[in-house]
Amino acid sequence: MVPAKYVFLGAADTSKFLTLMRNLPRTDSYTFAPQDLSWFSIFDFEDTGYIKDDEKIDADAVLQSLKEGNARGNEERKRRGFPALNLDGWFVAPRYDTDTKRLEWATKLSSEGGVSVNYRIRILGRAGVMSAVLVSDPDSLDKDIRVFKTALNDFSFDSGQRYSEYRPGDKIAEYGLTGLIIGGAAAAAAKTGLFKVIGKFAVFIFAGAAAVIGGLVKRLFGRRTAA
Repeated sequence: MVPAKYVFLGAADTSKFLTLMRNLPRTDSYTFAPQDLSWFSIFDFEDTGYIKDDEKIDADAVLQSLKEGNARGNEERKRRGFPALNLDGWFVAPRYDTDTKRLEWATKLSSEGGVSVNYRIRILGRAGVMSAVLVSDPDSLDKDIRVFKTALNDFSFDSGQRYSEYRPGDKIAEYGLTGLIIGGAAAAAAKTGLFKVIGKFAVFIFAGAAAVIGGLVKRLFGRRTAA
């Protein structure tokens, strides 16, 4: 059920939306956002198996690996005629909440259109991980993160699939928390430059006409109504 004043896009429309935002298309991804598009988020489920959460994250080493992947990703963006998207550093260094089983971090990105921040969260479950990225302006990120987390308060895995319901014999992932950022299933995204979305404000500069892009986005989101 989509909360009031929020919108949802399925996989096909999410791919179109990301392309409109001058990013590489995705499959099996979903969009969740407030109706005013003050921020938006992209969700994916990663069938990783049970991920052990008993490791310390080396933020500096993680950042270096992500920057290497970003450089390779820009080669693909150039081939597609997209402007470079540069990973400048952490906005929020990786941190893990043992109570909620959520791993979060935020990277600061820059392009010819300005600066954007991608806030990411991984919610651990018994058989895999729900992956989400929040795209927001740096000036409003703190507020938007709070709103986003509030919107996620009702999220939970189905009974039997929660992290605490692990049973001996379940599939175990070959990596841990660090792997959720730069390795395993996430590595395919990081190392091919799929940094999910370019800053939402940059698209208006690229397009040169906010009304045109706004109309396209409105038509996409118009296919969903808030419950």
